Order: sequence, then structure tokens, then C-alpha cells
Amino acid sequence: MKTAVKNTLMILILMLGCTSITHGQNALCLSHKENLSVIEPYDIEVTFDKTTHLLFPSGIRYVDLGSTNLVASKAEDAGNVLRVKASVRDFEEETNFSVITEDGTFYSFNVSYNSCPRVTNYSLTKTVISDRGWSSKPILFKELGTNSPIMVDELMEEIYKQDKHFIKQIGTKKFGIEFLLKGIYINDDKFYFHTQIRNSSFVSFPIDFVNFKVVDKKKAKRTVVQEVTKYPIRVYGAIDEVEGKTVSRNVFVLDQFTIADDKVLRIELHEKNGSRLQVLEIKNSHLLKSKLVKKPHTEEDLQ
Repeated sequence: MKTAVKNTLMILILMLGCTSITHGQNALCLSHKENLSVIEPYDIEVTFDKTTHLLFPSGIRYVDLGSTNLVASKAEDAGNVLRVKASVRDFEEETNFSVITEDGTFYSFNVSYNSCPRVTNYSLTKTVISDRGWSSKPILFKELGTNSPIMVDELMEEIYKQDKHFIKQIGTKKFGIEFLLKGIYINDDKFYFHTQIRNSSFVSFPIDFVNFKVVDKKKAKRTVVQEVTKYPIRVYGAIDEVEGKTVSRNVFVLDQFTIADDKVLRIELHEKNGSRLQVLEIKNSHLLKSKLVKKPHTEEDLQ
């Protein structure tokens, strides 16, 4: 009799213990769910005979389609426009796709088929995004490290808007083109180079590319044998052409680096289908005098 009572008590204790564990696990799951930020998807319709265009406030970096019922591609010469179509007619099940843009924003879309969609063009402006109340953190890109793309873009914009010129010695002027380095800034292991191009002629200056190279001082003005190329991570105010009698500016972001005293950093501005090459030479002492740039205060920061 005692053995039976003892066994019964043991079973009850085990059942109570299991129930407590289950409740604890459920409470933990609910707690995790409450801490998750939900990104509400947009609802759009597509069809086989028409193309749906989506205009994003920043360039498109990544697209993932939920099924083979969809096809999508970036528009030529418009990195912030996505084209989407149905690859088959009258698909029944709802599908989806996701987009990540250069400013680190993640977008989600639920897609259904409609042979005659009411809307085929969508503009995802920053105002629309903020109205939806999304609270997800921006996506971090490998080349930016712990810097969010939005913060880097805001710092570039701040430098561009302030338009300060505190470096007076670095510039070149020939063929009617003046190329200046207006300032070097730094923030969180990233250099920000602020440059300006002034075309004082009536002949337009189409830009092929801009190079950043570390070269030997003695060979910098002759044929360069040993050189290390530094690649910009991001560019604010990308310029294809400087028209006659106009001024254009850029902000280039590069990873932090230093150079030896017997070397210089060359910024080369190459003309497309032309020979009006412009070259700036920067010493290590200029890099070490770079100014700290900070994100401008908002009303929320001051509260």
C-alpha cells in the first residue's frame, strides 16, 4: 500500500514538473515573439502581359523571389527601379519577394496574380516607409563594418551640405578644368574625401572614372610601377559629366589607411574619350589632419 502511494506521489510530482516546464517554455516563446519587430509586407498585384515597376528611394542591392512564378530585374541605368512580372499566366497561390536597398532598408512584398491589375507602378518614398512605422534596424553591409548605410549616407550628405574648404594646398587647374580636394574627414575608421570640379570652359567634361592610388613620391609624376589601388566604398553625388561653366562636387568614402613618408595618394580624374587628366597628390600628413565628422543632431537626439 505504501509503495503504491509513493509511486502515485512520484507520478504527480513528475506531471507537475512537466507542466511547469511547458508553461515556462511557452512564456519564453511569447517573450521572444513580443521582442520581434514585424516588417509588414506590401501587397501588390502582377500579371503576365504587363510589367510592374517599383521605385525605391535608394539603389537596389539584393532581390529574392519567393517562387518561379515571378521574374524581376533592375531597370537599365536606373539602379533604384525594379521590374516585376508574372512568368506564368493565372498562378493561384500567393507568393512573395524581398528587396534590400543600398541604404540598408529591407522590404517585403506579398504578390498575387491579377489579369488586369489596377496599379502597375509603385513609389516607395521615405515618407511612405515612415508612415508604416517600421522599427527594424538597418541592414549592415560587409564593406561598411559596424557603420549603418543610413548613417554613412547622412554623414556624406552633411559634408556635402556644409561645403567647407579647409584644405587650401591640394588642387590642379588646366585645360579649363579645376579639380580640388576641399576636405578630408573621418568617422569610425572611414575616410570621407570631399572633392570639387569646376569647368570654366564651354566644353563639357565627361567623366570616365576616378582612381585612388598610393604610389612612390619619386615616380608619382612619371610612369607608375609600384602602386596600391584604394577603392571607394560609397560615393555621394556621383557625376557622369561636368557641363560647361558649372561646378560639381563629390564625397568619396574609403576605409581608413595611412601611407609612408616616401609615398603619396593620387586621386586621378579621367576624362571619357579625352586627355584632360586631372591629378591630386595627398601626403600622409594631410590624412592625419582629417577632421572628425559627426551625424547632425535631430530633435529626438536633443530630447
